[in-house]
Amino acid sequence: MLKVQEIREIIKLIDQSNIDEFCYEANGTKVSMKKQLGEVVSEPIQVQQPVQAKPQPTQEVPEETPQQKQTQESAETAAPKAETAEKNYDAEVKSPMVGTFYQSPSPDQDAYVKVGDQVSEDSVVCIVEAMKLFNEIEAEVSGEIVEILAKDGELVEYGQPLFRVKSK
Repeated sequence: MLKVQEIREIIKLIDQSNIDEFCYEANGTKVSMKKQLGEVVSEPIQVQQPVQAKPQPTQEVPEETPQQKQTQESAETAAPKAETAEKNYDAEVKSPMVGTFYQSPSPDQDAYVKVGDQVSEDSVVCIVEAMKLFNEIEAEVSGEIVEILAKDGELVEYGQPLFRVKSK
């Protein structure tokens, strides 16, 4: 049987990961956890017989042909050129902390900003949730949102770019 501290650690790890559902079985006891709207919900369930996991089949990855390697190399060298040619932004709004990125104040409401929206320095552009605290993130730059770099519900790192902004 798991100790309370071990369960708390598992909940914390699942909350910080992209895992939506977790199940653990041992000695006739089953612990199942599911994320719902960014929160971890834990449901202990008693099981009569433990179920053994089935081994996953392995897949062989075919080796690349010389033509595929050449195509990949030319795509990699072209990517930096395209990136610099298409730089249509002056600034980036970066995450001030590690946490979960949310585009709207709640799942049933519209996003704070969309591509093409005008923002000012004090405009709230998103929320980053860290340790159950929802922190409103301001643009800190005036201009037009040209790209949203993070996905709703995605874990973001400190200093990770969230938005690209073209200054006025």
